[in-house]
Amino acid sequence: MKTAALTIEGLRSLIWKEIGVRVPQFDVEEMVKRTKEVPTWIHIAPSNLYIGEIAPIQQVLLEKGIVQEGIVGIETWDEEIVDRIYKPHDNLRLRIVMPPQGENQIDIIASTAGTLFADISRLGEWNKTLEYFAKPSLQMVTVTCTEKGYSIRSPDGGLLKTVSEDIQNGPEKPPAHLMARIAGFAYHRYKNGAAPIAFVSMDNCSENGKRLSEAVLFIAGEWAGHRLVEKEFVSYLESGKVSFPWTMIDRITPQPAAENREWLESKGVRNMDILRTAKGTFSAPFVNTEHISYLVIEDNFPNGRPPLEKADVSGNRIIFVEGAGTVDKCEKMKVGTCLNPIHTTLATLGCVLGFDYISDEMKDPEIRDLVYKQAYVESLPVVVHPGVIDPEEFLKQVLEERLVNPNIPDTPQRIATDTSQKVGVRYGGTITAHGENAGNLKYIPFAIAGWLRYLLGIDDSGNPFELSPDPLLKELKKHLSGIEFGKPESVGDKLKPILSNSRIFGVDLYSAGIGERIEEYFRQMIGGPGAVRKALQKVLL
Repeated sequence: MKTAALTIEGLRSLIWKEIGVRVPQFDVEEMVKRTKEVPTWIHIAPSNLYIGEIAPIQQVLLEKGIVQEGIVGIETWDEEIVDRIYKPHDNLRLRIVMPPQGENQIDIIASTAGTLFADISRLGEWNKTLEYFAKPSLQMVTVTCTEKGYSIRSPDGGLLKTVSEDIQNGPEKPPAHLMARIAGFAYHRYKNGAAPIAFVSMDNCSENGKRLSEAVLFIAGEWAGHRLVEKEFVSYLESGKVSFPWTMIDRITPQPAAENREWLESKGVRNMDILRTAKGTFSAPFVNTEHISYLVIEDNFPNGRPPLEKADVSGNRIIFVEGAGTVDKCEKMKVGTCLNPIHTTLATLGCVLGFDYISDEMKDPEIRDLVYKQAYVESLPVVVHPGVIDPEEFLKQVLEERLVNPNIPDTPQRIATDTSQKVGVRYGGTITAHGENAGNLKYIPFAIAGWLRYLLGIDDSGNPFELSPDPLLKELKKHLSGIEFGKPESVGDKLKPILSNSRIFGVDLYSAGIGERIEEYFRQMIGGPGAVRKALQKVLL
């Protein structure tokens, strides 16, 4: 069998064309050389979403000859991503786009010019990272560190230990927390000419630009207060020379699927193993993603930017808008109404009801009925129209084309990760929008009860299952301690500390008028084997 390697040398292999893989249509080596000399774009945490959605945009611009520079990938946490995924493949990765019907589209994504593990344990790579941040040509730094990566405080409101230590140490010692590290990168740029720059969160969370700017400015302010940096550095961050544009990004990109690895290797593509790093990251030389995406960006780039919109052949996928307000409306529409709340409901109930894939859940008439009612009856009526994307059309696409896509190997277990960090945005905003009528809600309270039922780690047949990672898992399980499967009377008042916690939900659910209803749904769900299914059938009556 002919074989091919995913390397720059391997791009010359004829096997790529034979198996239908599109190779980059530009001089990769020349792009790498130019990017190292005149970098314009750094991406921090070059994740699966980065390869699924972000890097391909720059690849289109490179192939059209609109830009000559690629992207520099900076990893700050998991060195294995650089050492075992990017570097062995010369920073190339495969992207498999999987529509509901028809053949997959497979591209070699080559727009990443280089990757570095920016840590003091690798002094050379650390210094090279700082060198890039000092370059006047650098226009923007994008970030995909996941929602919890922006949190600098613990659930009780106090600063995280790592953040406290980073504040005490100042920027001269490389900070541990990513937000402090970004503040340190900005300080290095300030000390080397103070050129303009945009720091752009492209994470799937509401008010991402605000969360990034608040964290960075807080740490910088503390450094200035302790006289570890000049107060003029804070002025630089606030002057308009540094911006933190808001974005709304949307592309379902699950963990790499074993069936895709097997297909690639059956066609002669070598070394496609799926990696689980020592730090728990799932990655591979390929990513699998859906065929639909949206990227809405506040157009605030003080040092210029690549014309990303010119990579959009549809004309409505990459949208630049003036001001954060429109981005915020788009994000709230998606995260608080038309996609993410549905995903979370499917995730937690899917784990309890024994589903392996989100698309399989959407074939279940009762689960499907629940999320349709949650979306159309309780969420859509209170959404604010963002103007640039129609919520009703977006929701229809989500329910009828995206979540039902059998070719997307997305799992309830992946979506259930860090749910405590998401429920406030995904449900709390809609609850608040209903105001005094929130007490009439049925389906969102049922979904919240489903999350609490999930936290018991017992499925609907009474068998234990493994919970997905969550920063509040230990605290939440402590509150639920003593609740017994098959004994609704064991619930008592154990749910009250969770349901009344406005830090989790953005609102006290008892004050909103639905706390008791959630308790009742939860009691129904722990009655014994099959109780969750019976409760689901009952709420749909």
